[in-house]
Amino acid sequence: MRSHHTGQARPSAEPAPRSTWRGARAPTWGDQPTGDPSELHRATETFLLLRGRLFGIAYRMLGSVTDAEDLLQDVWVRWQLCDRTAVRDPAAFLATTTTRLALNHLQSARVRREAYVGPWLPEPIDTGVHTEVLIERAETVEIVVLFLLERLSPVERAAYVLREAFDYPYRDIADILDGTEANARQLVSRARKHLLVERSTPVARSEQDRFLQAFLDAARAGDMAGLESLLSADVVSYSDGGEVFHAARFPLEGRSRVVKFVLAVSEWFWDGVDVQLIEANGQPALRLSVRGEQIALVAVTVTDSGIDRLFWMMNTTKLDGVLPEPASR
Repeated sequence: MRSHHTGQARPSAEPAPRSTWRGARAPTWGDQPTGDPSELHRATETFLLLRGRLFGIAYRMLGSVTDAEDLLQDVWVRWQLCDRTAVRDPAAFLATTTTRLALNHLQSARVRREAYVGPWLPEPIDTGVHTEVLIERAETVEIVVLFLLERLSPVERAAYVLREAFDYPYRDIADILDGTEANARQLVSRARKHLLVERSTPVARSEQDRFLQAFLDAARAGDMAGLESLLSADVVSYSDGGEVFHAARFPLEGRSRVVKFVLAVSEWFWDGVDVQLIEANGQPALRLSVRGEQIALVAVTVTDSGIDRLFWMMNTTKLDGVLPEPASR
């Protein structure tokens, strides 16, 4: 990938199909330039063929379904307006454009997230329905991974996503980030080390399912002993309510504090709440609703010592990616 105009992407990489979840935007035809209709049709087909991969890059970079969709709209406009006769490799051009726009977005997003009310958690997405998000390495889209990626610098995050999720060669990462291959290797290495330190080895999927169900049962019943048996000694609970829902403004650390918190909210929180087990970001999660209105998503990470992280997504403006599919008529 010698440059974002003329570079060559990996020929063996198969682009993912077009994203189809509710809220995904189709291209805006109003910005389409005049020209050969057949050529414009080919350009549209190319973009739609690569759209799944482009969304995968944007979502992993931004941790937001909404922002990723908005960014792809910008990529689409640039693709339509550029001189495509100068683009030897559309996949390379579009991946580079997506990554660089995401880097620009992250610079401003950091300021907004620093002023965010309470902990900021990534927007979840229902991967039980939208399996195309998992076509590449599924572990790189897990909520805990996206959460930990927030602690990296934007350029470290980009290098990590391109290498770990999509297996881009270091020379291509260097071209996308306008750096050297040695620097690209260093960025990926630093990112890997950070995640290795911050993240414990997860248990098998069947154990995650079992722990999540047991947590739900204990939380609903106000079962102190049950909760204590499930949580690790150093468990941390994160609640993201933003300005929409009054949630814990700071992470709660340690088994004792988390158990007290869960017991306190269990006296009122679960009344009238319908719970559905879904797959969010490749992991089991609980979708909570009241009278058909989604109010929250709860997810956990589980290690050999028990549940070590609890994620409470209470900000309903960040739940579009896990909304139930409309009933077919």
